[in-house]
Amino acid sequence: MDFGDVYSGRYVSLRCLGVGAQGMVCTALDNDTKQHVAIKKLSRPFQNVIHAKRAYRELKLMKLVNHPNIIRLLNAFTPQKTLEEFQDVYLVMELMDADLCQVIRMELDQERMSHLLYQMLCGIKHLHSAGIIHRDLKPSNIAVSTSCCLKILDFGLARTAGTSTMTPYVVTRYYRAPEVVLEMGYKENVDIWSVGCIMAEMIIGEVLFPGSDHIDQWNKIIEQLGTPSQDFMMRLQPFTRNFVENRPEYPGVSFERLFPDEKFPSDNNTEYGRQKILQARDLLSKMLVIDPERRISVDEALKHPYFGTWYDENEVNAPAPGLYDHSVDECENTLEQWKELIYKEVMEYDAINGTKSLDLNSNRT
Repeated sequence: MDFGDVYSGRYVSLRCLGVGAQGMVCTALDNDTKQHVAIKKLSRPFQNVIHAKRAYRELKLMKLVNHPNIIRLLNAFTPQKTLEEFQDVYLVMELMDADLCQVIRMELDQERMSHLLYQMLCGIKHLHSAGIIHRDLKPSNIAVSTSCCLKILDFGLARTAGTSTMTPYVVTRYYRAPEVVLEMGYKENVDIWSVGCIMAEMIIGEVLFPGSDHIDQWNKIIEQLGTPSQDFMMRLQPFTRNFVENRPEYPGVSFERLFPDEKFPSDNNTEYGRQKILQARDLLSKMLVIDPERRISVDEALKHPYFGTWYDENEVNAPAPGLYDHSVDECENTLEQWKELIYKEVMEYDAINGTKSLDLNSNRT
């Protein structure tokens, strides 16, 4: 899909980057700031209540967070002039060079790998400090610049800790924590499991648990990590416990076999390289823990020796986000009510940032 290169208004020289489930994304030049930006058109935000609520949540969360490892929302606007006409939502964000999917295919050294993971955890800590759980961390939702700066994207699925309705089917399957697969409900360290899966993928160059459905996903987890303890089993709902207990028992594979030396960057022949391998395996063994009660938190992960080179108190304990209205997650508004709330948010952004309207469906070649 191509866009024409000439547009009137503030954002010009648009070029399509891709179209996904959550919308269309293109690059543009901001005539006001002379900076290149990314513009995301939300995919049919008002097709139903679920999409509208997701769009509103994403807007509110992006407005709230302010951290160097979380993508910054620069503006939001719509080409429609009234609430009655309102159909399209455009989010203007910082432009990054690649997503982590592309970076994983490159040969990373120990320093770059640990630095990317450190930044990921710093961004997650910022979210968790406001009681916000991302829930959908995956390589395609993490952007990286050529200078190795990492930023977390996409908050449409983020929820607040303690929310009673936590559907297990929204998170990309390969990175789902066991408690999500088994519908146990979850807390903040559900994101740590996802980081562990991403770290494993960076090392071995392929998805660690590529399940074809939720049953296969669980099977792949226990085949590699072993059957969980009886204490974990007892916390499952009876039907789920019956399913889990009827799976074959697996002893699990050692982390030395899961992540052999040769899978790590080629600097593993030095004493420093061997030490980093040991530290990386130890960190993985603490993140990829089936029982969430025994899995480390983001604070514990950041204090791990693997990140000793990078740990900076000011980065780790950056100011927390502002207060988030946790009641949003429990709201049962009508589609029209969500639409009005989103329209008000967009108008607020537009009033502050002074955007001239643009429709990405026009002038397309």
